[in-house]
Amino acid sequence: MERIVIVGASGGIGRSLVEESVRRYPSAQVIALSRQPCGIDQPNVVPGQLDITEEASIISAAKSIPDGGVDRVIVATGMLHDDHSMPEKSWRDLTAENMAKIYAVNSIGPALVLKHFLPLLHRRQRAQFAAISARVGSISDNHLGGWYSYRASKAALNMILKSASIEYARKNSEGMVVGLHPGTVDTGLSKPFQGNVPEDKLFSANHSAQCLLAVLDQLTAADTGKCFAWDGKEIPA
Repeated sequence: MERIVIVGASGGIGRSLVEESVRRYPSAQVIALSRQPCGIDQPNVVPGQLDITEEASIISAAKSIPDGGVDRVIVATGMLHDDHSMPEKSWRDLTAENMAKIYAVNSIGPALVLKHFLPLLHRRQRAQFAAISARVGSISDNHLGGWYSYRASKAALNMILKSASIEYARKNSEGMVVGLHPGTVDTGLSKPFQGNVPEDKLFSANHSAQCLLAVLDQLTAADTGKCFAWDGKEIPA
């Protein structure tokens, strides 16, 4: 590992991914991109600004990456709710405004990061592009319904990653594009929904980051286009 990019570095999981990457790959340069500074003061951490909802910001951040190739890009952004809206319990709760807002962060933003950062990855050696997805984005695993916008936005993200994996494989036979499910993590995103989560299934951000990086380290080119949970198990489409 020589150069790692973490997008969403000021968030709960993103910040822990930066910290764990520094610990796990001590010789790597970790480029930490986010709307707000991640506040990690380490010699090999390079902070930068990126707004997932603004393509101009994504382009600017991509252009700031030094020449020489990138080994890994992880998009750790995501949105489930905000001060004005919660996940839909019924189709009656659907609104165009809320759907557009969720898609902008969970699907369109990562797609635009992929557009501008995938070309920065190595073309002739092992390299990875990963984005935080969710188990609820699995269509075949949906047995409860609800959460329409969030489920659909993550399913869309998984399809974007799958398509990109096919295209990137033509350029780099050792390259990987994958989705990652971090588990239920104790962050602001999951806070309103933690009441029914068993104690042993609610992870700290640090634990989740450790698990996700361990999964990425074990993947091979044969795994490209798939989505994997924190424990390394593949999540069905």
